[in-house]
Amino acid sequence: PKQSIMQLFIVTLLAVLCVFATMSSAGTVAVHPENLLQGNLTSSTCGGNCPGGCASCPCGSSSNYEDAAKWCAKYSWNQANCQCIMKAESGTNANAANQNTGGSYDVGLWQINDYNWNACSSGKAPCDPSTNLACAIDVYNWGGKTW
Repeated sequence: PKQSIMQLFIVTLLAVLCVFATMSSAGTVAVHPENLLQGNLTSSTCGGNCPGGCASCPCGSSSNYEDAAKWCAKYSWNQANCQCIMKAESGTNANAANQNTGGSYDVGLWQINDYNWNACSSGKAPCDPSTNLACAIDVYNWGGKTW
């Protein structure tokens, strides 16, 4: 019994190290530790769009970097705040994705949570910049015109 437990531990450790080594060689960030603890070793970084690891790739696996100033200027919010938020949330990658601890997704330039997708993008991931902007404006307005 003790030998079986030790063998299982070693196999599991090797599998985790293999996942980390594979992702490191691809130039990506490792999956979230909670995903590993839950046994989710099938996470993908979606070609770098989901650096924390995602079970699926709602915006695909190719990057789409955009000009933050150009997209923020399309609405009358504080431009400096908008650009700061966009850069921090998505790195200006319109195809950026994040799978949250509870399993929900944030996508696009403004990282719109899937809770809002039905109301602002017909239930689909708002990956294209125009749709993501429309969703960001909706979320901004629903929040009382504040970030």
